Amino acid sequence: MIGQMFAAFADENIGIDYRSDTYRDAYSRINAIVIEGEQEAHDNYIQLGDLLTTLKAELAGLAKMESRHKKGFEACGRNLNVVPDMDFAKEFFSSLHGNFQKAFATEDVVTCLLIQSLIIECFAIAAYNIYIPVADDFARKITEGVIKDEYLHLNFGEVWLQENFSTSKEQLEIANRQNLPLVWKMLNQVAKDAKVLGMEKDALVEDFMIQYGESLGKIGFNTREIMRMSAMGLVAA
Repeated sequence: MIGQMFAAFADENIGIDYRSDTYRDAYSRINAIVIEGEQEAHDNYIQLGDLLTTLKAELAGLAKMESRHKKGFEACGRNLNVVPDMDFAKEFFSSLHGNFQKAFATEDVVTCLLIQSLIIECFAIAAYNIYIPVADDFARKITEGVIKDEYLHLNFGEVWLQENFSTSKEQLEIANRQNLPLVWKMLNQVAKDAKVLGMEKDALVEDFMIQYGESLGKIGFNTREIMRMSAMGLVAA
């Protein structure tokens, strides 16, 4: 009951017309991004299972969750009669996708985990945190369920990298330098569409940096190192 009251209050006060052409046009790209993001995550976890064979079953379970998330977000699009722009979304993820595949080809587990279990998961958590308060009622319920799982996925990468920190630290710094700037390019690319949905770019950046910095800290980096690594993204901001 309280959740229903909050949803009704939010819908009445954020001033967003979820059925307007402007909203639905922007949503066609944002919805496609989350659908493609969940598909990317599914595929990445399956591939990670080929590298971390002792954890293959656990990674397959994470991948299955991502497929379920994808179906939920597809339903969100259908609820608003929106056709997701999947071509846009595939291009949106192309750089991170390419870097993951290069790392996978050389069995570089550390880079693969940084891309999927840190960057992509922190990106998703930040986006969902900012989206939930401004989402339509149907999408809000779906997203609230999804974000709980994403924290579990983030934790998987944190735990493995923490346990292997001494041998992974140098490669993590290299992978961070190569991939974090891509996040800012991606955020800039969707800033206008996100704003139409009620999501401010500054809030997205702040939430991502909080999530990402906390993860780096859990893995083993100190505050100075976290600040230096986080600054890598500013070159593209």
